[in-house]
Amino acid sequence: MAAVAMNTDKARFNMIQQQIRPWNVLDQGVLDLLSIVKREEFVPAGSRDLAFADVELPLKAKAQPGQTMLAPRIEARLLQELSIRNTDKVLEIGTGSGYMAALLAAKAEYVYSVEIDPELVDLARTNLQKAGVANVSVDLGDGVQGWDLYAPYDAIVVSASMPALPEVLLRQLKIGGRLVAIVGTEPVMEAQLVKRTDENAFSTVNLFETVVLPLVNVRHSGAFVF
Repeated sequence: MAAVAMNTDKARFNMIQQQIRPWNVLDQGVLDLLSIVKREEFVPAGSRDLAFADVELPLKAKAQPGQTMLAPRIEARLLQELSIRNTDKVLEIGTGSGYMAALLAAKAEYVYSVEIDPELVDLARTNLQKAGVANVSVDLGDGVQGWDLYAPYDAIVVSASMPALPEVLLRQLKIGGRLVAIVGTEPVMEAQLVKRTDENAFSTVNLFETVVLPLVNVRHSGAFVF
């Protein structure tokens, strides 16, 4: 058991040093958090040997688009760019296994996470409970248009891609709030940081290029505007 724990700790260390730091994730608080929140405890049992690999991991045997864990470097970079504070109320769209929700919860006051797949809702709730994370609620629902039940939010993260950002989602941010999402369609997508600067004003910074799977149902949603 000691050898297994040592190998796991080494794999986690290598993930942070070789994958995540080179992606301009230099916030020590974020790096420390990646050592504290055990990613392998949120990975499907059959994929635990890939818990620290630089890949998107399917969460189900027949996963639909959007039903994967983002690669660790992308999770870490999005978390860093959000600059979560301990007074923040955060919305996550696409709970998956609950790992990103656990990272957010370690920095935020409270996290509301929305997941469209009932099986993944149960998985995330179980994982979060086992990890002792109490300041997250996981709701079953379609978050393509946001989740106005608890709006407005200090921060929003979309844990999959969207072809564009719907205005209804952006307006669920508080003034001064931040949103990170991967926007576009294959083969060109950009991770973006959007800040609400006024009642009707938003600023956008393009962070990096990548390609990830879209949210479930995103192709069937209504018009997207920004």
